[in-house]
Formats: sequence, C-alpha cells, structure tokens
Amino acid sequence: MFRTQYDSDVTTFSPQGRLHQIEYAMEAVKQGSTAIGLKSETHAIVVTLLRSSSDLSSYQQKIFKVDENIGIAIAGLTADARVLLKYMQNETLNHKYVFESPMSVEKLVSQIADKSQIHTQRYGKRPYGVGLLVIGHDKSGVHLFETSPSGNYFNYYAQAIGSRAQSAKTYLEKNFENFKKLSLDDLIFHGLTAIKESSSKEVLTKDNCSVGIVGVDTPFKFLEKDKLEKFLERVQPQDDLDDMDLNNDNQMNID
Repeated sequence: MFRTQYDSDVTTFSPQGRLHQIEYAMEAVKQGSTAIGLKSETHAIVVTLLRSSSDLSSYQQKIFKVDENIGIAIAGLTADARVLLKYMQNETLNHKYVFESPMSVEKLVSQIADKSQIHTQRYGKRPYGVGLLVIGHDKSGVHLFETSPSGNYFNYYAQAIGSRAQSAKTYLEKNFENFKKLSLDDLIFHGLTAIKESSSKEVLTKDNCSVGIVGVDTPFKFLEKDKLEKFLERVQPQDDLDDMDLNNDNQMNID
C-alpha cells in the first residue's frame, strides 16, 4: 500500500469511501502468524504457529488466558493484543465480582468490538492492528468468535486468520461439518493438520506451535508439550504419504 493524502488519520474518507487506516490495520492481521480456531459440541480449541524474530530469540506467545472459561489467539501486533487482553481480563474479573458468575463469551466479544470500533471514528486514535480468535464456554454452549480491527465480530464453527490462512481455511471448509461430533483428540488433530496446510515449508514441532483448549467441564488450559508431540506424530506420517504419492505421480508423468 502507498501513502496518500487520505491516510493521515482514521476519520478521513477517501473519494472511494474507504478508511485507509483501517485497511492498514487489517493488513497487519494478514501479515501476522497463522492462528486457527475450531469447535465441537463440547470443546473449542485454538492453534497458533509461533514465530521468532531471529535464531537467537525465543518464540512469541500467541495464545492467552482471559478467564477460566475464555481464551484468545492473536494474529497481528502483539503489543495491541496485550492492551485488549488486559481490558478483557478486567471485564471478566469485574463481572465475576459483581454477579458471582463467569461472563458470557458473546457479551465480552461485543464489548471488545465496541472498543475496537471507537478507535476507528475518533481523531487522534488508530485502529488496533490485531485480530482475535476468542474461544469459550458458558451457559449457552461452546463458542468461537473472530474480532477484527474494524469493530466487526463473527461467530464461527472454524476459522483461520493470519498469513497463509487461506490454505488452512480450505482444509477447514472441507471438514467443518464433521467437527460437531468429534472428540477433543480428533479436534486437536484437525487443528494441527489445518495449520500444517498453511505452513507446508515449515516443520511443526512442540516448540513452534501452541494449542489452547476450553470446553464443558474443562477450564481453559494449554496443551502440554509432551502431549502435543504425540499429536504431531499423527500429523507428520500423513504428510509423508502425500509426498510419496506425489513422487509416484511425477514418475508416472515422466514415463
């Protein structure tokens, strides 16, 4: 994107009716590392691909706990995500103190969308350059929501955001109808397979990917690395078979 006279602040519309600052923020989400969310009747999970700025640095955390029944995965600017995370944690804590019950997932997501939308209409502010996948469980069931810098939010069966998310979306679109009845183990397997589709050039390890889980009678938690490695072993053999089939097809074409 090129700098124009219409992108100096968030309240200036271009002649085409566009707000360039919002588009820049949404582009920051597209450039972030891949995050995937999917849910069944009993559980919801988020899976993220972790990045490091150099070989000398650690991987950047992309999944965070909001409350016992809510967690988020992010794609975009981590600094902006921490601001929203702190707000979400305060809101859930206040709700629990006043009403003595966990906060509704959709109510919290709606408040985050309102907060994001305020930053798209006031001079001197800028949109948050981060997208969130929010998973949670409340009285109405298991939920997966996506929020965007524009202030929109949507309810999903499965969704992928970040760079190279389209490959993961294609996989999820082909299989989402089966997610409803899946066990937690199978749900994790599909999540890791989807993120593998978006990172075909990168080998998944227990260090460069992370999984968060929440569900019925399951408070939000991270999947331990030892257990994660067992799922990665299930994902890798299928890739090897696909590579073998591809090589066989190439040989047949050469013949």
